[in-house]
Amino acid sequence: MLSTKFYSQSTASKQVTTFVIEAPQLKTEKKIWVCLPKNYKNSKNRYPVIYMHDGQNLFDNETSYVGEWKIDEYLDSLETSESIIVGIAHGNEKRIDELTPFKHEEYGGGLGDRYLEFIVNTLKPLIDLKYRTLGDVNNTTLFGSSLGGLISFYGAIEYPETFGNAIVFSPAFWINPEVYDLVKSATIPIGSRFYFLVGTAEGESMVPNQNKMVSLLLDKGIDSNNISNNIIENGEHNEQFWSEHFPKAYQWLLSNGDKN
Repeated sequence: MLSTKFYSQSTASKQVTTFVIEAPQLKTEKKIWVCLPKNYKNSKNRYPVIYMHDGQNLFDNETSYVGEWKIDEYLDSLETSESIIVGIAHGNEKRIDELTPFKHEEYGGGLGDRYLEFIVNTLKPLIDLKYRTLGDVNNTTLFGSSLGGLISFYGAIEYPETFGNAIVFSPAFWINPEVYDLVKSATIPIGSRFYFLVGTAEGESMVPNQNKMVSLLLDKGIDSNNISNNIIENGEHNEQFWSEHFPKAYQWLLSNGDKN
């Protein structure tokens, strides 16, 4: 008797392709998703690039843990989509290691700089070579949620010559409170842009932690027009919440237009 095995059907758009790349900084390989603008092949334009973490959850139900963000569906719904989005697979059991810049006494971690060095020194040069990108700092963004929000924010602070923008959903500042002192001592370019999102149902510390970070940035002289602080009533810490708010964050990012 033949056995039957059922496979999840991919929901990824035809604009999404994948490849695997060596990540020597992390002594592993990384699966990468690339979502191109739907008019990419018919244009000669160059595009901003958004580097997103937890790539498994962005484009495809088949690879997602608890539902995808449906980013490709949203971009396909637009008359023109103006960015290349690069999704980076998380390290499964090594996710905390890769997405935290400082080691936590209970949860470990602390390899965030190696992960970011992989993006800066290995992945980004390849993306800039292979695709028509706007590779300058003002057109390069980090975007993530939870630990991905933490590392996105940290990356914009510690690697300001590469990442001019950070979209920071539900940031796990609680696991690495050292990041507050980092901001106090850091030199942050005046043109850096930050978009924050948190829900009131994510835990007692989440909203105060985000507000604290926004206040620190304002104290550092970052223009309030370059910070968007979004607090959503009853918003929960999950993929559905982040998926629902992706479009607004994406449009905010593009609102400054091509900064070249």
